[in-house]
Amino acid sequence: MASHRRPKQPSRTRVTVLTTAAAAAVAFSAQAANAAPSEKPSKDEVKSKVDALYEQTEQATEKMDGAQEKQDKLQKEISTIQDNVARGQEELNKLRDSLGSMASAQYRTGGIDPSVQLFLSSDPDDYLDKASTLDQLSGQQVEALKKIQAKQRELAQERAEASDKLKDLSATRAELKKKKDEVKSKLAAAQKLLNTLTAKEKAALDAEQARASRSSTARVDLGSTTSASGRAAAAFAAAQSVIGTPYVYGASGPSSFDCSGLTSWAYAQAGVSIPRTSEAQANAGTIISSESALKVGDLVIFYGDHHHVGLYAGNGQVLHAPHTGAVVRYESIADMPFQFGVRI
Repeated sequence: MASHRRPKQPSRTRVTVLTTAAAAAVAFSAQAANAAPSEKPSKDEVKSKVDALYEQTEQATEKMDGAQEKQDKLQKEISTIQDNVARGQEELNKLRDSLGSMASAQYRTGGIDPSVQLFLSSDPDDYLDKASTLDQLSGQQVEALKKIQAKQRELAQERAEASDKLKDLSATRAELKKKKDEVKSKLAAAQKLLNTLTAKEKAALDAEQARASRSSTARVDLGSTTSASGRAAAAFAAAQSVIGTPYVYGASGPSSFDCSGLTSWAYAQAGVSIPRTSEAQANAGTIISSESALKVGDLVIFYGDHHHVGLYAGNGQVLHAPHTGAVVRYESIADMPFQFGVRI
């Protein structure tokens, strides 16, 4: 008969530990429930973070502009090569037809060796290498074969060049997509931060920027264009005509601009072609190391990697397209890390 024993009761020590753990869990839950939410960033903190994101966006934008410019250039070069190849192939076909006509004429008169069929082969190099065969050819035929040989080599070289450029174009397109995605990502992050602001905070930021813009405009020496050269003055006047136009990354006018899009467009209106990107524009003229030596219309390069550019407006001010969400406007050079000026 099986014996019946009472279940072993938990020890007093174990009961105490369990009770203490349960109490701690309850206390922790209560603290978590009553804990204050993480503090919302202040208006100034949001502005600082957004400004940093806009700077990173512009860096990516200038790289994107460079990739776009390279893509456009490659597409034109490839199109030109392909046109040359097509015309060269037509010329080659005519040369072969001409040689074929000579061969037919000789064959009808019985003065041709059967090996003349090699004239029409796709590899005249192989034919010319056979010195014994050349004895069967007239001087005119030899000259025709040499022309075919030269044209085939030229076409092969052009096709190889086109193939290399197509590979480069594919890599450039991939880089362009990468930079576009990076720009979109940075802008989305900036917008997410801006969305944390209240309507009152947004209005306060807009008011601050409006005051700064009015102050810069008031400090611009509007009569100082006389110190600029004719073309620099004309470029500056063109940029002035689009003050208030929105910044859009990758845009080069006239309804929207990014920073280098504005400067390249402005100089184009003055009849001067300068590179599309700020990095390339930094090497487009005479370097002006001192801010005090700048003249109205000079390019002004900012940041160590030269990812931002504007036009000198006089009296320590620059006219530029700042960033997404802003418009073409005057701003103090002191607001950004000045590197040097460029006189076109």
